[in-house]
Amino acid sequence: MPGSSAWRTRAHTHFTTEKTSASGTRGVVVTNHPLGSAAGAEMLALGGNAIDAAVAALFALNVVEPMMVGLFGAGWTNIRLADGRAIILDNYATAPQAATPDLYRPIADTWPNYMETDGRENTVGYRAVGAPGTLKAWCELVAQWGKLDLETVLQPAIRHAKRGFQASGYLCELIATAQADLARFPASASVFLPEGQPPRPGDLIVQADLAESLTAIAQAGPELLYGGALGQTIIDDMQRNGGILSMDDLRAYATLRRDPLTASYRGYDVTVPAPPCAGGVHLLQILRILEGYNVAELGYGTADMIHLLAECFKIAFADRAAYLGDPAQVTAPIEWLISADYADERRRQIDMQHGQAHGSGTPPSTESSNTTHVTVADGDGNIACMTQTINSGFGSKVMVPGTGILLNNTMALFDPHPGQPNSVQGGRRMTSSMCPTIITRHGQPFLALGTPGGVRIFPSVLQAITNVIDHGMSLQAAVEAPRVWTQGQELEVEAGIPQAVRTTLAERGHRVVEVNTVAGGMNGVLFDVETAVMTGAACWRADGTPIALAGGPARPGIRFRPAVVD
Repeated sequence: MPGSSAWRTRAHTHFTTEKTSASGTRGVVVTNHPLGSAAGAEMLALGGNAIDAAVAALFALNVVEPMMVGLFGAGWTNIRLADGRAIILDNYATAPQAATPDLYRPIADTWPNYMETDGRENTVGYRAVGAPGTLKAWCELVAQWGKLDLETVLQPAIRHAKRGFQASGYLCELIATAQADLARFPASASVFLPEGQPPRPGDLIVQADLAESLTAIAQAGPELLYGGALGQTIIDDMQRNGGILSMDDLRAYATLRRDPLTASYRGYDVTVPAPPCAGGVHLLQILRILEGYNVAELGYGTADMIHLLAECFKIAFADRAAYLGDPAQVTAPIEWLISADYADERRRQIDMQHGQAHGSGTPPSTESSNTTHVTVADGDGNIACMTQTINSGFGSKVMVPGTGILLNNTMALFDPHPGQPNSVQGGRRMTSSMCPTIITRHGQPFLALGTPGGVRIFPSVLQAITNVIDHGMSLQAAVEAPRVWTQGQELEVEAGIPQAVRTTLAERGHRVVEVNTVAGGMNGVLFDVETAVMTGAACWRADGTPIALAGGPARPGIRFRPAVVD
């Protein structure tokens, strides 16, 4: 493939990158769909900044990547402004006020069915829906830190919803996977199951109702949903179908500014969201542990390196289950968890020759891997790193008739068992493994990245970071390299991990299982301070596409002079 490159490591782990990066000096937009990236690039070309571009990309992804993200969703936003300020915006969903700890009936008290409930009420249908934060956050970001207006930022999304777009093979596969559940809801089926069947790659998907909703939002703003006519339409449908979300829940919803968490790793400063986002805490926790090892010498893809990662992941997930929840109700010892002293303590518990259980044995957590991530940087120094979701693929599978809006199923993120740090409670925010990450060095941007992937997010982001900083990979190689993951059960490995390495890991006590993918389509931007060149990259696990802007305006003072004829 043109522009691809091959990588061979000390463990003879060989992989070839499938995509190529894109570089420019005026801006880079990387999303998991080319039309999402194009929407962001359009905003940069119009004079907007990274914040405008990221939000325009997300509105467009609502249309062209509908299984992953939408107006009625949730997420985390990590922004670095040109003046160096860090902005962490918590726009995650909240439980309806009517939600109680015994809202669902769990079917098991042990893994692997621990999070499942009777009738799948916490995952499919109206009772799975939390109060959304995406629309409010996206509008606030443009109003507070953007340069363009909301109507301008919405135009690409409106255009693609009204005129339609060609379905990718990836979208068609995910529609086929969710076909039975989508078919239960007529409005969902009318868009995604024309004539009762999934579309084929290249088929045109038109979302006229969504185009009308987006047009109305462009004119009236987010209040149309959070207390206005659009919100009332959704709540009326919700109440007709047994849902518990109310108009009061929509009116009461607010995004929250959180203090960022920052820790150093080998001279780099890593900035991530704070709780109730768990991903950032445990990313920093593991980096602290890894700093005590010569990771470069261990080598990418070796049995030693993968074993060390697996032990760190098990430690992090044990601590997550024991301590993390909504900080409004649960006080987590964050400074201790990411401290050097605690890292030393945990490091002493790792046996490099034997896999072992770590922590209290609290049941593992589960999150959907169906999410999206956007990374944008502009030529002025602004960076927007945003992980956003409707949780499962197509959320609750419910599309509200006449609106084109898919509803989230974020209630599935709560522990359905009462009495746990992350149990269901009215008004509580869900814990998430999202990890939009911005890394600086000597005060200058170095790397921004993130990925979808549920509970596999922060371990995957961590692997990409070590791939760049410790193993010296290009960003393209770092995001595409084979990944591994565990939270205490099987050790998942992608196909690129050699059989000899798997055998050694099994001898050390790991139950190794091959999976198609660990987490989803990672993307990011790498910064070269000396040349001011920004390089965007996206991996093969989704339809990710980087678009970079170079060039610039004409040189001042240029005038065209008429030719002189003798």
